[in-house]
Amino acid sequence: MRNVLVSSDLNEMYHRCTDAVVSVGTQSISTSGRFTLVLSGGSTPRKLYELLAAGPYRERLSWNRVHLFWGDERCVPPDHAESNFRLVQEELINPLGLPQGNLHRIKGELESPEKAAAEYEEELTDFFRLQAGDVPTFDLILLGMGPDGHTASLFPSDSALQEHKRLVTATRSIHGGVRRVTLTLPTINHARQVFFLISGPDKAETVREVLEGSRQGAPLPAQLIEPGDGEMRFYLDQAAASRLSGYKPN
Repeated sequence: MRNVLVSSDLNEMYHRCTDAVVSVGTQSISTSGRFTLVLSGGSTPRKLYELLAAGPYRERLSWNRVHLFWGDERCVPPDHAESNFRLVQEELINPLGLPQGNLHRIKGELESPEKAAAEYEEELTDFFRLQAGDVPTFDLILLGMGPDGHTASLFPSDSALQEHKRLVTATRSIHGGVRRVTLTLPTINHARQVFFLISGPDKAETVREVLEGSRQGAPLPAQLIEPGDGEMRFYLDQAAASRLSGYKPN
């Protein structure tokens, strides 16, 4: 099931998405005793993380029961300016004082992207107690989208899009000067909930293509996100939604 939620401004978009994250987390903790949340990098989710770490949202979740994972990572050290982990550490982990045992990061600093991907897959296997061939079921995966339609580190034409046996893989091509490690499509599409958070006029045409375009030729990576048994929501601001037919805040 897919829902498109268009906000009148950025502030409303961030608050609506933050409310939904807390709601999913509260329900997950009530049901299973924990909340498995996969985080996105990039500039767009920064405000979301700031909101989660501040009142009144921080008091609404039992953070000691929240386990944080990452959808992708650049192959850089965790203190590097471009590290997705560092972004979350600054805006969410440190302000909340989250325990190390609840943090499950991709080790982008390892000697090869392939080793980082293999170690992260092993961590997921151990945490979710997976058997051979199993896929983990995350409670919620947060995703962004680039103007080229990439999401996580699944880029157009990259071989990572063709990986259907592994849970985690390394990109073959270089993006932003480095290779990356990313969850694969089967892993993302097995989540209970997937939230896209997209803003800005530079994304408007790609949003239109993802939500309303045909699939003639190779689909954009974001078009391949289709949770089999889960729900997918697109949280958009007016600028990102401006090319959609019948667009209006809802």
